[in-house]
Amino acid sequence: MIRIGILGDIGSGKTFIANNFGYPVFNADLEVSKLYRKDKIIFEKIRKILPKYIHSFPIKKKEISHAILSNKSNLKKIVKIVHFEIRKKLKLFVRKNKKSKIVILDIPLLLENKISKKKDILIFVESNKFEILKRLKKRKNYNKALLIKFKKLQLSLDYKKKKSHYIIKNDFLQKTVKKEIKNILKKIL
Repeated sequence: MIRIGILGDIGSGKTFIANNFGYPVFNADLEVSKLYRKDKIIFEKIRKILPKYIHSFPIKKKEISHAILSNKSNLKKIVKIVHFEIRKKLKLFVRKNKKSKIVILDIPLLLENKISKKKDILIFVESNKFEILKRLKKRKNYNKALLIKFKKLQLSLDYKKKKSHYIIKNDFLQKTVKKEIKNILKKIL
């Protein structure tokens, strides 16, 4: 099984790219969202460390955002709990898709949390900064301060680009993206 890790800036279209490969995708953001909505154990753990911010189940993104913006150490506390669960879900995903030729890892902090393996193929998604900002501002939960905090968690984009085996220039058009993916898959397979 070939593992392909998707790297890039927040809002660069990593999920859009991942979903266009046509192979099983592990979407960490989606998994985190499910944890907040469905996992009472996670709720209890987070409420225990952040009782001032987390009040009721399911966990509301607004409460998480408030906790993160109120105190920078809160983000680290949340990440510690959530990433442990995400790693378990990733292992399950890989096991479930072991017969697949390729799996796509759409995990925002793939390198930062040392989730990638040496043999993983890394693809960097490069997008126009103006386009990224325009797309981020359209998100219903857009918060500039929160965005800055999350960016501080990340390794530099230059570093991620250097670590990558391939670069996809994302113009957010399916036709162009599919063509770039096809060219990469030809080289990989």
